[in-house]
Amino acid sequence: MNGQKKYILSLDLGSSAAGAALFSRQGQVVLQLQKEYEKYYPQPGWIEVDPNEIWFTMLSVIEELIEDAGIDAGEIAGIGMASQRETTVLWDRVSGEPVYNAIAWQDRRTSKLCDAFRYQGFSGMIRQKTGLILDAYFSASKIAWILDHVKDGRTQAEQGRLAFGTIDSWLLWKLSDGKTHLTDVTNASRTMLFNIHTLTWDEELLRLFNIPHQLLPGICSNSEIIAHTASSLFHTSIPIAAMAGDQQAALFGQMCLEPGMVKNTYGSGCFALMNIGSQPIISENHLLTTIAWRIGDNVTYALEGSVFGGSSVFRWIRDGLGLIESTAEIEALAQTEPDNGGVLFVPALSGLGAPYWDPYARGMIIGITRGTSSGHIARAALEGVALGIADALEAMEKDSGRAITELRVDGTSATYDFFMQMQTDILRYPVMRPQVQPAAATGVAYLAGLATGFWTLQEIREQYTIARTFRPGNSVPGLREKWQKAIARVKNWDL
Repeated sequence: MNGQKKYILSLDLGSSAAGAALFSRQGQVVLQLQKEYEKYYPQPGWIEVDPNEIWFTMLSVIEELIEDAGIDAGEIAGIGMASQRETTVLWDRVSGEPVYNAIAWQDRRTSKLCDAFRYQGFSGMIRQKTGLILDAYFSASKIAWILDHVKDGRTQAEQGRLAFGTIDSWLLWKLSDGKTHLTDVTNASRTMLFNIHTLTWDEELLRLFNIPHQLLPGICSNSEIIAHTASSLFHTSIPIAAMAGDQQAALFGQMCLEPGMVKNTYGSGCFALMNIGSQPIISENHLLTTIAWRIGDNVTYALEGSVFGGSSVFRWIRDGLGLIESTAEIEALAQTEPDNGGVLFVPALSGLGAPYWDPYARGMIIGITRGTSSGHIARAALEGVALGIADALEAMEKDSGRAITELRVDGTSATYDFFMQMQTDILRYPVMRPQVQPAAATGVAYLAGLATGFWTLQEIREQYTIARTFRPGNSVPGLREKWQKAIARVKNWDL
């Protein structure tokens, strides 16, 4: 390996912010930067992002990171990209311009279309082929909606004029100056158009959603030289050596390399993944089966519990209720009360994900009395997120036949000590937080490092360390039972 190559650049495009981190050969973060970008809410349940804003935000973060670190871009051995997964972009291949705003993964506008397919009996076929539950969460129905609502959209797609991509594809296209239109297997497996057994786009699903094959990107693995950056961007051409969905990247970054190992990421939503090895398990408990990663010819699968309510709930308490000035203050407010005062908060602000999958559920705060304080509501919000995770992990144990003995955690809210202690008290097994965060950025850096020879797998294993382990303490009697009563009340609310 050339000694001049000193760093791996890791890009992490999350639900609310574009981040970049520079990793040293020792696996340490030399410098990281992050900038938020805007979301748009044209109608209730609709959530959009400007793809160009995503691109320019990410580009400015990269440029500032290189400048602030005082390095030459030629010292970067490779780039790894982790990104939010199901968010959908369609753009014109000639002009390079989006034909519509990106439809975010949380967007619910296509729920009725998914309902129609469900009533027609397509759920089982979709589940068997893709490992996914028929839901507006995934990209397929979003693509169909854009094609139906952009003038001549479907005709242009059939003529090969338009390109579809999840955020990884869009960034790859922009970084390569329009030369490369690819996605990786993990992001492909979240479109509801990809067969996780054959590892190909599925013709039957394309016909069902009326999506032309010409629209789709090619497929790559998660750790290989995929493309190179346009030399005009950073005055040199840098290998793009890894792409992965952020949650799969986090599973790898948490070194959950053996079947049965589990991580949870606390972001806008919460995403728990269990490594299940080389054979997919189709869930019987409303979890998703997804591709964890492909390295060379070896494919690893995962079970996933996607819990939609995470830090987005804390941001609502900040912005909607005005109870706190920053999301980190949720813990201090919660600790002003010794318990929840009988209040439960079901954080179904975008419906319920795993293991319930109810797009028509809505958030609820119940148990309010004259004595209820803002501290009780804050504490109930933390508990609501933690209880949702516990439900998903319990379903994971049933599907896999494996008892979970520890949970590895990452994400912004995983830095909240009080919250993590609450989580382990509910789960009744240890919660472990790594030294280097965020895990998605770490995981995709590792994958890029493997592809470029910057690291070996053994070196990566040795670099991973646990910073703190939370162990179960006091539990709240009857909390899980009351939670289930609250869940029953929010189901199908907006149907």
